[in-house]
Amino acid sequence: METKTDEPAAEDARTEEAATAETVTEDGTTRAAATEDASGADADADADADADADADADADADAKADAEAAGPSGVGQGAGAVVSVALGIVSLTGNWVGTVAAARETLVGQLRTSSTASVSQQIKEVYGDAWHTTALWAGLFALVALVTGAVVLVRPAFGAPGRPQAPWIKSVAWAGVALGVIGLLLAVLKYSDALLGLPPAS
Repeated sequence: METKTDEPAAEDARTEEAATAETVTEDGTTRAAATEDASGADADADADADADADADADADADAKADAEAAGPSGVGQGAGAVVSVALGIVSLTGNWVGTVAAARETLVGQLRTSSTASVSQQIKEVYGDAWHTTALWAGLFALVALVTGAVVLVRPAFGAPGRPQAPWIKSVAWAGVALGVIGLLLAVLKYSDALLGLPPAS
């Protein structure tokens, strides 16, 4: 009778050990699966980071290629337009080169003209030649302003035909061309005595 009582207890012990072994196995499997999931997530994150880095590099390369294809930035054209306007203003208001040249021509006229020369000859040598010299230098500045503005306007057609010119550059260049035309016209009229000619000698 005692032997029969011990056999169910032994069977219960073996059942508990088997259940414990199964629990440990299930826990180990669970832990292994969790470890594999974490490793997979880290790998995915690294892959995403690498993909983002590659995308950024490609974007930078594309932007650089677009900038190179676009050609120059237009700084030189803007500077040329401003210079054209400045030269046009100088041609209309006067410049120190023209002033010095006119004063020199006046001095030369005084030295070359004798006291016995006629009044008209003295006026021409002393004043007329000096005024013509001033008009000549004003015309040269106006011509340079006109050419500079025109070059700025036609530059995109030869440098980067597909790239539009900045509106402000075009406006300033046209202003330089207009000032150059006006200054050149006034210089020609003064040099030919059609405008503010020499007074007649009485």
